[in-house]
Order: sequence, then C-alpha cells, then structure tokens
Amino acid sequence: QVRLVESGGGLVQAGGSLRLSCAASGLAFSDYTMGWFRQAPGKERELVATISWTGGSTYYADFVKGRFTISRDNAKNTVGLQMNSLKPEATAVYYCAAGFRGLRYVYWGQGTQVTVSS
Repeated sequence: QVRLVESGGGLVQAGGSLRLSCAASGLAFSDYTMGWFRQAPGKERELVATISWTGGSTYYADFVKGRFTISRDNAKNTVGLQMNSLKPEATAVYYCAAGFRGLRYVYWGQGTQVTVSS
C-alpha cells in the first residue's frame, strides 16, 4: 500500500518560512517524480514544484521561483519543500504527489494546511 504523508504545515506570518516534508512508503521511491501541489479555498489545485526521480531536475511555478526549494532524499524516501518569504496568497492545503518517472501523478498525500497571516 502506497502512502504519502505530509507534515510541517502551520501558521506563519507573512515573510516567514516553513519547511514541508513528505514521507513515502510502499513504492520504489527513487523511480518516482515527486511534486508539491496546493489548493486554496475556492480555487483549483495548482502545481507548485516538482523534482525528478534522480533529483537532478526541478521545476517551479513562476509564483514561487526564488523563494521555494524542493529537495529529496532517496535514501530516506522523503521529499521536502522549503518555503521562504511566504505571502498570504500562499495559504492553502499543500499536497505531495508521486508519478512514475515523469508520468501522471497517481499517488497523493492527505495534505497539510499552510496559513500565512498578513
């Protein structure tokens, strides 16, 4: 059974930082592209960042470039998202997801709430 469990969300003031983590189990983690998505109330889910299965390639949505960093540890089956200079519009539920070698994301975590106060 594949499980993705996010942690690290919380309440932070604008300009602050949070680090999200996602622990994966039940899959060959090093074969999966990992992504972070977010969904704000009343809005569609959007892609935040991705990292290739080797960790050698990353992608960031324009709205987080220069402020967020995605990373992974294939030995520990974890993927992280360091979020700096947070803005109130970053308030959302953040989800990690896994897709086999760049294919569509098929496994999803339950999400972790991030709230940025102004």
